[in-house]
Amino acid sequence: MINVELLKKICKTPGTSGFEQRIRQLVIKEVEGLVDEVRVDAMGNVLAIKKGKSDKRVMVAAHMDEIGFIVTHIDDDGFIRFHTLGGFDPKTLTAQRVIVHGTKDVIGVMGSKPIHLMKADERSKAMPIEEYFIDTGLSVEEVKECITVGNPITRERELIEMGNCVNSKSLDNRVSVFILLEVLRELKGKEIPYDLYGVFTVQEEVGLRGAISAAHHINPDFGFGLDVTIAFDVPGAQAHERVTRLGHGTAIKVMDGMTICDYRMVKYLQEAAKRHDIKWQTEVLPKGGTDTAGIQRYGKNGAIAGAISIPLRNMHQTIEMANKEDIQSTIDLLRVGVSELDQYDWSF
Repeated sequence: MINVELLKKICKTPGTSGFEQRIRQLVIKEVEGLVDEVRVDAMGNVLAIKKGKSDKRVMVAAHMDEIGFIVTHIDDDGFIRFHTLGGFDPKTLTAQRVIVHGTKDVIGVMGSKPIHLMKADERSKAMPIEEYFIDTGLSVEEVKECITVGNPITRERELIEMGNCVNSKSLDNRVSVFILLEVLRELKGKEIPYDLYGVFTVQEEVGLRGAISAAHHINPDFGFGLDVTIAFDVPGAQAHERVTRLGHGTAIKVMDGMTICDYRMVKYLQEAAKRHDIKWQTEVLPKGGTDTAGIQRYGKNGAIAGAISIPLRNMHQTIEMANKEDIQSTIDLLRVGVSELDQYDWSF
């Protein structure tokens, strides 16, 4: 079964969009020795390059950044105002712990107007992000000693195991970082058909920015986006709303709000999953997008691109949940997917 301790470390390490320094260092440490070359580009993407038998290029993208916040103001009483980095559901933030990353890490709590003081119409509405503040329990002098406007903020949550699932902040998309590392580990010392660029990208949550830049200079022939997708398999969900279900295997994307995956890649992955007895399900996601869009469209020649997704409950909330068997199925399919590309007829 999967290495839960490594996944826990990856999820815990901070790195919101544009501030990926710590998670980048962890990725570099974990990937060194697994590939032929490791480099960091100007935007901060980590490129782990494994040479293949041919000089065709395969790009796999797993974004390192997590959704978070940035300090915009410190008031006279030491309370912190903030702006989001990535999408949040505001109703999930009340009384949640966060970490403000200044000259040192400072724990804070998301505060808002108490329900006892709300008017009737306020109680029935979701609290807008602008109404929240962060309370560190420190005086204004203590806050300003170590925190300034522009400091990043991340959520404070440990990964735990629940049944056959893992539950943590930032499984979007640290579970994919974990999967890409594990695939590179399994491929160490083995031949692959084409040069593999495992790219741990930055700033996906604010517009796929790292993937767009990386795809432009890698110019891949083939591409795999590696990210989570919605599992709305819960009470009250109608069958057509579920997208995917936990425990039903890795998801092979057909489309999302930004990408229609190459039909050849979809078929290739489906056939590979069947051939290797890997549990899988189909993903059609009406909205949202992943690094797949950057891979497909921003190389100089375009790319035959698809995506492998990990079903996830509670996406972009305080905690998220994934199934360990689905994670393992994703590792298996990605490994097979990059290893057998030369055995398929890619003609139109």
